[in-house]
Amino acid sequence: MALDADWAERWVRRTADAIAEAKDELTELDRQIGDGDHGENLDRGFKAVVARLDDAAAEPAPAGERTVGDVLKLVATTLMSTVGGAAGPLYGTAYLRAAKVSGRVEIDPPAIVAVLEAALEGVSSRGKATVGEKTMVDAWHAAVDAAEAAANDGGSELDVLRAAAETADKAATATIPMIATKGRASYLGERSAGHEDPGARSTALVLGAALAAALSGPSSADPRSAA
Repeated sequence: MALDADWAERWVRRTADAIAEAKDELTELDRQIGDGDHGENLDRGFKAVVARLDDAAAEPAPAGERTVGDVLKLVATTLMSTVGGAAGPLYGTAYLRAAKVSGRVEIDPPAIVAVLEAALEGVSSRGKATVGEKTMVDAWHAAVDAAEAAANDGGSELDVLRAAAETADKAATATIPMIATKGRASYLGERSAGHEDPGARSTALVLGAALAAALSGPSSADPRSAA
């Protein structure tokens, strides 16, 4: 299975769809323990990313083959310039770090792990957060551990992506009983318990979209996908 730039673009487009569908849910989660704008901000950002991808598809293809990193860098720069609140810098840094380790035409299981690790490092460094503080880091960290274990066991690209996506989903749910000690939610103290962290949930959506993009294969709906 080729996880190439076309896959990366499908990943981004599926992420945009998933975020749009969950926009109200994410906004409500953030309203309970944050600023109440997580869903709207991410939806606006990923719509802008898709518009950039559409514009790029209409232009003459640059010399040389696109890399996965080319796509992720476009995502990073667009999110940083269009998304407000904490989500823009956090996700923008995650994609930017991931782009730096994925300057390849295709990525294999170890490279997938490297991409996820780089994204986690970006989120952690930008947000100054660690595991257990009820943030998106909890979902990213769990996903990286699961992906690394799958790769070390000789898993395929699909195995690694599936491990990351399924584990991130569980980790997001696991933030519900936690007490936030980082970010705006930390101001609520014990009252933050009982609410799922919106960033952890959006992380699960992003990684679920990566798996869905790999499972779907090229589609004529994606302008640059192969037939």
